[in-house]
Amino acid sequence: MQSTAATYDPKDFRRALGMFGTGVTIVTTRAADGEPVGITANSFNSVSLEPPMVLWSLAKNARSLPVFQAAQTWNVHILSNEQEALSNRFARAGEDKFAGLALDSHEQHAPLLPDCTARFQCKTAFQYDGGDHIIFVGEVTGYDTNPHPPLLYVTGGYALASRKSAAIATEPAADTDTAYSENLVGYLMGRAHFQFLHGLRQPMARFGMTDADFYVLSLLSIRQPQSPTEIAAHMAYTGTDIGTVALQSLIRKGWVQECPQQPESLQLTPQGNEAILHVLAAAKAVESDLIGSLGEMEAATLRNLLKKSIAATDPGLPKLWQAKA
Repeated sequence: MQSTAATYDPKDFRRALGMFGTGVTIVTTRAADGEPVGITANSFNSVSLEPPMVLWSLAKNARSLPVFQAAQTWNVHILSNEQEALSNRFARAGEDKFAGLALDSHEQHAPLLPDCTARFQCKTAFQYDGGDHIIFVGEVTGYDTNPHPPLLYVTGGYALASRKSAAIATEPAADTDTAYSENLVGYLMGRAHFQFLHGLRQPMARFGMTDADFYVLSLLSIRQPQSPTEIAAHMAYTGTDIGTVALQSLIRKGWVQECPQQPESLQLTPQGNEAILHVLAAAKAVESDLIGSLGEMEAATLRNLLKKSIAATDPGLPKLWQAKA
């Protein structure tokens, strides 16, 4: 439905604006009494390269507006994908937002937050009336960047940045009416899984380690001891029968033994621990090469999408990694 300026619904207009993805920033300064002030903003934009200038805007009803209007300097921090909690902290009112935070600036300067994707130190150049906001334009006096992927905000929620992939097919595109294509999620996830495992085959073969062995040894390297029932429950998603035969094979190979403190539960032997550490080191090397090819931004997006996929398809498997108390 098309709306006009005369008939638009402000809430619907905000939803429409939310379709435009933006970065997430925190803007900081100091009040006249030296108190640090900061707010989360996604209104940041560039103005000029020569001289280097940027802008952002702040609502006229914001409690911090008088402080920023009086400030001669302020800093803009483009947040990384790991700083969602920091964004939420500075978006809330009525609390000491800087409590417990380490800063990269001296007390007399506008606060500089660490570990951001980019930071811009600015001095106020102009202030403009922008309807229900005040627009601040600043001249950039210093900046720095970090390889961390940026945090984005779109359609009312946080998002991750990712460059669009090219096609992977080596043959002409298949008929779109066919049931199987390179865009089938199951095919993509399966092929990526087996191509990743291909990098582990050589060290696994060196130890005579099967896929089933690898699954169980990896599990016990994370949490041990575990009973055969617990091991089978954790491994149910693999489709591999981790039953008595598989576990007895691991015991015969000298990689797993019964736990003296918990009879009928299993734990790694020193030999088993050494074997799985060698293979997991190879897995880390394969992952490092993959991240090097993808880049940190795509790697963060990949992890996020895989976690969402796991959550969406989880049949109720037990949790392997426990939340910290």
